[in-house]
Amino acid sequence: MKYGVTIERGAMPWQIFQQDATGKARVELSGTCTRVRQSFELPLEFTEIRQGAVTVKARIALESSGESVCPWTECRVEEDSRWHVAFDVPAGGLYRVETYMEYEGWDGLSSTRGDMVHNIGVGDVFVAAGQSNAAGRAKDPIEDGPELGVHLLRPSGRWDLATHPLGETTGSIHTGNFENHNPGHTPWLHFAKLLKRELGYPIGIVMTAYGGAPLRWWDMEDNGALYRNMLELLEADGLRPRGMVWYQGEAEGYENAAGTYLERFARFVRRLREDLGRPDPPVLTAQLNRCMTPCDTDLDRQWGMVRQAQREAARRLENVWVVPAIDLPLYDFIHNSSQGNLVLGERMARCALAEIYGKKLEWRAPEVERAVRLAPDRVQLRFQRVYNWLNPFDVAPALLPFEAEDGEGLVRPSAYQTQRDAMELTFPRPLGEGAVVHGAWRCDPGPCIPCDCMRMPMLAFYGLPISER
Repeated sequence: MKYGVTIERGAMPWQIFQQDATGKARVELSGTCTRVRQSFELPLEFTEIRQGAVTVKARIALESSGESVCPWTECRVEEDSRWHVAFDVPAGGLYRVETYMEYEGWDGLSSTRGDMVHNIGVGDVFVAAGQSNAAGRAKDPIEDGPELGVHLLRPSGRWDLATHPLGETTGSIHTGNFENHNPGHTPWLHFAKLLKRELGYPIGIVMTAYGGAPLRWWDMEDNGALYRNMLELLEADGLRPRGMVWYQGEAEGYENAAGTYLERFARFVRRLREDLGRPDPPVLTAQLNRCMTPCDTDLDRQWGMVRQAQREAARRLENVWVVPAIDLPLYDFIHNSSQGNLVLGERMARCALAEIYGKKLEWRAPEVERAVRLAPDRVQLRFQRVYNWLNPFDVAPALLPFEAEDGEGLVRPSAYQTQRDAMELTFPRPLGEGAVVHGAWRCDPGPCIPCDCMRMPMLAFYGLPISER
C-alpha cells in the first residue's frame, strides 16, 4: 500500500528545469495522500484512516544543507485526496523536494510520511542534435567524468546524472533516435560542465542526434522523422530548452544535396523557433571536420559547399553561430576522437558564454573576408578576426589547402607570403575572368589549416569571388 503523501507528477530525480527570463522555474507538483495507522506487531500492517481533515505540505530544500529554498507550503487537497502545489524555484541546486501530511485525530503513531525527490536543479537545458558526430562515435579512452549539476534526459524518459555515452538507448520509450549500435564519447558533457562551472547553476542535456542522419530527417517539409522525435521527447517533459548544439552535414555530400543546404537549414531553424515558442533560441553549430576516405572531386565539392553553407548560416541567420572542427583529431575515417570532442566542447562553450551569456571571450575563428587580385597570377586573401598572426606552419605551397578555379580548371599556389592578417598566393599561371578561390574545402583538405597562432584554425570557404583592386 502507498501511504502518506505520494508525489506522482511534476519532478523526478536528477531533473533540470529550464529557468525563465526572471531566473526561476515554475515547478508544479501533484499526487495523492492516504491516512494510515501502522501496527508495530509483526508482520507490519497498515490500516487506512477515513476520518479527519488532511493537510499536505511541501518544500524545496538544498541537498547540501537541508536549508529551505522554498519554505513549507500548504498544498491544495481535493475531495478525492489528490493534492497540488506550485513553486517558483530560483536557478541553482541541487535541490530536493520534501512532503509530509498532518490530519485531525493524529495519535502519534499514525503515518505522516511524504515522498521526496532528490537532486533536481534549475538552470539551462540544451538539445544536442544532428548526426553521428553529435551522437558521438569515439571510443578512445579519455577522462571526462560525470559532475553533479550536469544532468541528462535519456530516451527512457528519465533524467539522470550525465555520463558517457550520452546517447545510449537502454529502456528507450522515445525510439525515433534508437541507434543501431552503441554510441561513444561526445563534446556535450564537457560543454555542459564548462557552462555549469562558469554560470554557477545546473545544465541539462537532451540527446536527439542520430548517426548518418541527413538534414531532410530534420526538415518537416521533407521526412522530418528526427524532428518529430525531438519534439516528442521535449513535450513529454514540458521542456522549452535554452538552445541547441548542432553537428550535421556529412550525409549531404553523399546525397548530393549540398547546393540547397543553407536554404533547408534556415527553414529548419525557423520551424524550430516556432515550435519551441521562442523567437530566437540560439543554435551553436560546428563546421564539418575532414573525411579521410578517398573522394573524387565531385564529392569534395559537396563537402566544400556544405562548409560554405555552414559559414553563411552564421553570417545570415540571427543567433546562429559556427565554430571550426577541421583541425580536430579523428577516431576513424570520419568521426571526431574523444580528444577532439573535448576541444570542440570547449569551443562551443566559449561561444555560448560569449554570445548567450555576455562573457568577454574571444571565441570566433579567423574567417576570410575578401580575395583581391594583385596581379594576373597573384591573389591576396584578407582575413578578419586575426588577433595574433596567421600561421601556415611554413609548409610547402602545394600543402596549403587553397585552390583557385577558373575556366581552365583548378590550380594550386606555387608560392605564398604571409602577413599578420592576410596571405598572398602566387599561382603558376594567370587566373581567368570570374575566377574564385576555395579554402580547406575538400573532404580531406590536407595536413595544414592556417590558424590564428595560439588560437584556432580559419573557417573553410568555397567559391569566394576574386575582386579587382
